[in-house]
Amino acid sequence: MPPLTRFTALAAATLPLLSAAESPDPKAVLQDLRSFANTGTVLHVGAHPDDENTELITYLSRGRGYRTAYLSLTRGDGGQNELGKDFDEKLGVLRTQELIAARKIDGGRQFFTRAIDFGFSKNPEETLKFWNREQVLADVVRIYRQFRPDVVVTRFPIPPGSGGHGHHTASGILAVEAFKISGDPNAYPEQIKEGLRPWQPKRVLWNSFRIGAAGPGSLDGPVHRQDIGGKDPVTGEEFGTIAAKSRSQHGTQGLFGAANRARTGANEQAFMLLAGEPVAGSDLMDGVDTSWNRYPGGAEIQALADQLVAAFNPSDLDANVPAILELRRKLAALPGDAVVADKRRQLDGILQACLGLTVEMVLDEAEFVVGENPMHTRTTSLRANRTVVRVVGGGLSSRDEIRPGQPLVERSALQGPAIDAQPVTHPYWLRAEGSSGISRVDDARLIGLPEEVTRVSQTFEVDGQQFQVTSELLHRTAGGELRRVAVVPPVSLRLDAEVLMVAPGAAKPVQVEVTAARADTMGAVRLEVPAGWKLSPAKHDFRIPSAGGKARFSFEVTAPAQPASGRVLAVAEVRGRPYSHQRLELRYDHLPAQLLQPPARARLVAADVAIEARHIGFLPGAGDSADEALAQLGCDIRVLSGADLTPEKLAGLDAVVIGVRAFNERNDLKAAFPGLLAWVEQGGTVVAQYNRPNGLLADRLGPYELSIQGPAPQNRVTDETAAVSFLAPDHPALNVPNKITAADFSGWVQERGAYFPSKWDEANYVALLAMNDPGETQPHSSVLVAQHGRGYYVYTSLAFFRQLPAGVPGAYRLLANLVSLGK
Repeated sequence: MPPLTRFTALAAATLPLLSAAESPDPKAVLQDLRSFANTGTVLHVGAHPDDENTELITYLSRGRGYRTAYLSLTRGDGGQNELGKDFDEKLGVLRTQELIAARKIDGGRQFFTRAIDFGFSKNPEETLKFWNREQVLADVVRIYRQFRPDVVVTRFPIPPGSGGHGHHTASGILAVEAFKISGDPNAYPEQIKEGLRPWQPKRVLWNSFRIGAAGPGSLDGPVHRQDIGGKDPVTGEEFGTIAAKSRSQHGTQGLFGAANRARTGANEQAFMLLAGEPVAGSDLMDGVDTSWNRYPGGAEIQALADQLVAAFNPSDLDANVPAILELRRKLAALPGDAVVADKRRQLDGILQACLGLTVEMVLDEAEFVVGENPMHTRTTSLRANRTVVRVVGGGLSSRDEIRPGQPLVERSALQGPAIDAQPVTHPYWLRAEGSSGISRVDDARLIGLPEEVTRVSQTFEVDGQQFQVTSELLHRTAGGELRRVAVVPPVSLRLDAEVLMVAPGAAKPVQVEVTAARADTMGAVRLEVPAGWKLSPAKHDFRIPSAGGKARFSFEVTAPAQPASGRVLAVAEVRGRPYSHQRLELRYDHLPAQLLQPPARARLVAADVAIEARHIGFLPGAGDSADEALAQLGCDIRVLSGADLTPEKLAGLDAVVIGVRAFNERNDLKAAFPGLLAWVEQGGTVVAQYNRPNGLLADRLGPYELSIQGPAPQNRVTDETAAVSFLAPDHPALNVPNKITAADFSGWVQERGAYFPSKWDEANYVALLAMNDPGETQPHSSVLVAQHGRGYYVYTSLAFFRQLPAGVPGAYRLLANLVSLGK
């Protein structure tokens, strides 16, 4: 079979991949030729998805034809999800896809480092310590050396300026540090051994709308101003319109509406010099030779490229092929570097478009099992009226002539060592266990890439020149849509909970569901538990007769006599090989469906957690797992809507928990809130979780005055180890049924809490806890409890939505106390 590769190329063609039924847009082909004739390269650097200036990327890529990319140091893993309850690694996968979608619109390329977004950080020192500064800097240097930017543009400043977020400022710091050492072969010499070459950009500029604004900590340096307005030469759209569409792809951050807020017309931007040579002329690429003349022997390339652009025939793309082949022949003689190699791939894409040559590799099934040789249909089509030959085996085994208007359709099974080595489909940066601040990527060639894509490479020949065409493995759905193919294990496994909470010394049943990918699948399933935990039985044998069939098995897990924690892993052995993959599908309307197949494991927590409330109503917000956590404590959960918030319909419930950001997300809460408070007056208990100050859909958050307006960065505690003081140590919320101590605040993850109330009725609300980040004083409002009539109303900004899925025992104990108030 043709060679199989699993890496996305660093080159991102501006021409879209076409099916056999589609024709390339001559305007897009011509624009790609103009871009080929331009060797300028700009790298934009930020910290997160949505940090990027899409107006700048659009202008540089579509307007100026530069190789343009956005480097997001993180994948946004630690952010908040406006569309669902997928957080952490799953949110990082979604935001990666949002960035890929954005770049398809604005014409840029996308890179990442291995840094993990661990949540809001108030200073770059904390950020760089948490990330492992040297490793993330190595990744930035690697991307400089791979992409070879002439100019680097940061989205955020370096000290004494502030990016308003420790990650933001750290991204500017690392961009400048990488600038200083990426040209030094003694810096990260392992990259040089891999084949990367040192590279020195011309300058680093900070692009910000705030340059020149008065304020403390402002930077002082040469400022260049440049208009980045204009229209796309292919579509005629304003750059601002395209940029707004790009930005609107960040749906998990609530930015769908950005498409309606386009800035058109003139668009002056400011760029302050952070390092390197200042801009002496009128353009941020001042002093950079963006022509082929920068390469020895490149003058002839430039002349041929300019001639091809000037004489381009849009009505007959085939007529441009001879000139493209002549340019390609000259380019082949040029000494190569990363940019030249990139441009060769770009020119081959232009040649393929002018030939109208398409290759589709369509598998019969959307998924194939490890070790299978799936059947596929390969369709090779040609529009140009000339001879094109597909070369197999170096030209010795087969030379298949492709004729215009006569597609070559072949049926065969994919096979060979490359297929056998295909890993189970899963994001490459999540395959190995990383640390809290940085992902582990064992194959250095993948570092920086947005994702890993399996492609088949084939060789074609036209007029004596050979070139490569790569095709992605796809499956055609019943509706005719082409989607990526996934590699799956013979069985997938699912535990019945992400966290298994059990009392020390007690036993708890654990359910495992086994799903077969193929008919008549046989094997045995077992659980692996940490030392000190007991398990019965040792395994269950299974035989599942149908593809997609399921079988459920029960194990009993017994906790150690003392508090403990660990992980349980489900393992199935099929045909002598162990598999331990669960199946998670992320489906959001604005993104392609994402298949994740992480280890099938859950957190085991042996802890003493008492609870008095047994019947809990849960009013969902933007997404959290408080309902699942309370179910682990033995509670019955009833999911509520706004229509249920009346004393009559809430009768029989011990407590109601309101999900995170419900006051931001639910249109039915404002009108129903008085009914909920009436139920509290009659003896009910409500625990309301945090909301954001912007975008509130209700003007009342509690029975008494309570405001969350104010500076959000200050009204939060990002240090998850911050000391906690007890302001009302005798309050029942800290004593019944669990005695809450300082130990209950150990082991917290990411942060203590966010969006603390800035003002509250201190006569009616009792503040339970005090905590602060180093050197700061936050409001004592992380947990506020009001007695209202015969019931209790709790407003808490503690990050329960982070702690509960992480199995933090103290968070479970405190939540159990809050819902048990009055019982």
